[in-house]
Amino acid sequence: MAKIRLIALSILLIGVGAGLYNAAEFTALNNQWWARSFRLGLDLQGGTHLVYQADTSALGFGEASDAMEGLRDVIERRVNAFGVSEPLVQTQSVGQDRRLIVELAGVFDIQEAIHIIGATPFLEFRELNDEARALVGDEDKEDAIDFTSFVPTSLTGRYLENSAIEFDQNTGKPSIALRFNDDGAKIFEEITERNISLPLAIFLDGFPISSPVVQQKISGGQAQISGRFTLDEAKTLVRNLNTGALPVPITLISQQSVAASLGNEALSRSFTAALYGAIGVMIFMVLWYRLSGIVAVVALGVYGALTLLLFKLIPVTLSSAGIAGFILSVGMAVDANILIFERMKEERILGKPLGLAMAEGFKRAWTSIRDSNISSLITAAILYWFGTSLVRGFALTLSLGIVVSMFTAITATRYFLNALPHKTENKFTRFLFGTGIRMN
Repeated sequence: MAKIRLIALSILLIGVGAGLYNAAEFTALNNQWWARSFRLGLDLQGGTHLVYQADTSALGFGEASDAMEGLRDVIERRVNAFGVSEPLVQTQSVGQDRRLIVELAGVFDIQEAIHIIGATPFLEFRELNDEARALVGDEDKEDAIDFTSFVPTSLTGRYLENSAIEFDQNTGKPSIALRFNDDGAKIFEEITERNISLPLAIFLDGFPISSPVVQQKISGGQAQISGRFTLDEAKTLVRNLNTGALPVPITLISQQSVAASLGNEALSRSFTAALYGAIGVMIFMVLWYRLSGIVAVVALGVYGALTLLLFKLIPVTLSSAGIAGFILSVGMAVDANILIFERMKEERILGKPLGLAMAEGFKRAWTSIRDSNISSLITAAILYWFGTSLVRGFALTLSLGIVVSMFTAITATRYFLNALPHKTENKFTRFLFGTGIRMN
């Protein structure tokens, strides 16, 4: 019994500790290095919502998927470099269209947000088309070759590993050295090999920067942009390229700003709904299951503290849908306790002593709790895999809540109940561990 009570006390103290950690951001301790705040989504905090259309027409299906993943990574690095904390950047397919969704919580200047995204350059290498190639070497016709004669190659900024400023030893003018990754180096080698003695144009955001003539096949993945740059322009370009050259061009098709006041109102309503729901559940459990209900309420408190702790530590971006998933998981946690208590009541009706009824109640309820929670986790996994941002937030918070609820229902509630005096039975004991409106 002493060991059981020690474990029960440990679980309780862990829950209290988690609760105090969760509450730290609302106290003077918020400034401590170890304190963390909940990450709030756009609908609760307010900010900017942008939707971009990506042009992947020049890529195959597999290449387009890889390019979209690269685009998402690039934009995340870009907005982080500009000081935007915890952006939500995700890709989405709508029919044949591929879109990039950017949510910048706390950023209310749409034009600033658009600048953050749009400032990222789209780098590409282009080679002469077949008609222009035929004109090379013909002095009378070479003048007809202009930048419209260049067609895109597969070498774009998605393969860029790094860029740096270099200076011409003779003129002192800045140029930009590019270094590609292994895949980019192979593509660059193939392109230079088939364009020896031909110009290879470098385009940035659709505009030509330079068109050096390839003298020989270039191995090693090194290239150079020698346009007419000032030092400040070269520094800006290098910074933008290093924070992310876009692998595919994007076009803004939708923009929306969520006011901070609307976010605060949504947060207040969500918190109120969660509070009322929890209080209602607690009152029902105490009135119907008496002492067992009080134990369930304590276990529910531990559940809530641990779940919110996970939300902070992972961290999880909490949206209205995410809070809904958390509230639903609260109901499922209580449902597990109800299954246990009802199984205990059935064992008591059969005349079994309270200690044995507890053990049998947990044993018989476990299979039902396990199967229902696993089916819910499978559903949540499907929602997370195929859903959009709001649906994924709901699925994630629901999944975390279900996992924690299985621990609190089976482990915490068991130890809390067994830690209570229940070996000696009398009328008062039967009342405390009874259910419903009956007095025994």
